[in-house]
Amino acid sequence: MSTYTQSIFIAFFITIILSFVLFIPWLIYTYRKYGYLPMSKTIIMFSFIFYFLSALCLVLLPFPSSRDTCSLQSEDTVHTNLRLFQFVDDVLKDSGVVVTNPSTWLAITKQQAFFQAFFNFLLLMPFGVYLRYFLKERRYWKRAFLISFLLTLFYEVTQRTGIYGIFNCAYRIFDVDDLLLNSVGALLGFFLAPIVWALFPSHEEVEAKAAEMEKNDIVKPISILLALAIDLFIVQSVWMIIGVLTGYSGTFEFLVKMALYVVLFGVLPSMMNGATLGMKVMRFTMVNKNGKSIVKQSWRRCIAIIATLCLSEAITTLGDIQLDMDSPFYVLQIVISLLAAIAGFALTMIIAIHVVRVIISGGKRRLYIDQYADLMATRKK
Repeated sequence: MSTYTQSIFIAFFITIILSFVLFIPWLIYTYRKYGYLPMSKTIIMFSFIFYFLSALCLVLLPFPSSRDTCSLQSEDTVHTNLRLFQFVDDVLKDSGVVVTNPSTWLAITKQQAFFQAFFNFLLLMPFGVYLRYFLKERRYWKRAFLISFLLTLFYEVTQRTGIYGIFNCAYRIFDVDDLLLNSVGALLGFFLAPIVWALFPSHEEVEAKAAEMEKNDIVKPISILLALAIDLFIVQSVWMIIGVLTGYSGTFEFLVKMALYVVLFGVLPSMMNGATLGMKVMRFTMVNKNGKSIVKQSWRRCIAIIATLCLSEAITTLGDIQLDMDSPFYVLQIVISLLAAIAGFALTMIIAIHVVRVIISGGKRRLYIDQYADLMATRKK
């Protein structure tokens, strides 16, 4: 049992790491597709990742102490069982069970072979439940069975090949009974799945809410923030390429980034009816409800963004000033560095509080850059 719990704990730890990596892409995907974050789909998706990793860890862990697993095994070690229903003989062997005497049947549950078979039956049952959610309709049960069979075949081949050569001998047996029990367990999970998914909103309900939000032209603050994050990521990525190719930094880096900000937040929105590349990804654009020129207002937004970044850069530059202790301005430098640190912290907190207020307002408040430019987000073309 400790082996099972340890494998699940490892899967949980890996899931946490993957969650940090995948959460932002998941936000971008869901807000782009639905316009909001469906908690039900988020729970289902990340629980599926955890389940899949748990199943994989349970199948493969613990690893042998050496890659030379052949030396750890006797010459008559069996690596393959191609006899179907061998597990039945294993369960009945030395169990004292008499098939014609029901009073002896309970002894089956005391056999290790029984628990091994029962575990294999349960292992992919949740997978069948998830397949029902993804495939939606019961009539796809043959497809679900095939997918489940291929998954368990992948597990068995991985074990039989010593994880494709990492270990020179298989350290677990390739068993056709596992193929049968895993696949049947997944199929049963597929048919029982409606009991579980009745607790969650259906695909149709999620899509209906998304359609209502699009009809009412609601763009959530998170969508706007994600679009801004995508734009800033593009700037940073382009600069990294330029920086690697040129080897320059410092003032050159600042000038290149300013040029990129002008192009991304000023030039492109003027050419794309108010949308930046990030907004295109998130499927919305900016408009002025008072009929003002979108080009002019886009440039105002660009100026607000660049002004904020320039202020942050100036504070950082002042804080990085270093003078020798013998300099007559050394004390002044200490004071300036302290003030710069305070100013940097204050600026960060002001922006963070502002962003939080915008998020919790649910769209009633706008980012200061959009407020200054008098722009509103819209999904209407």
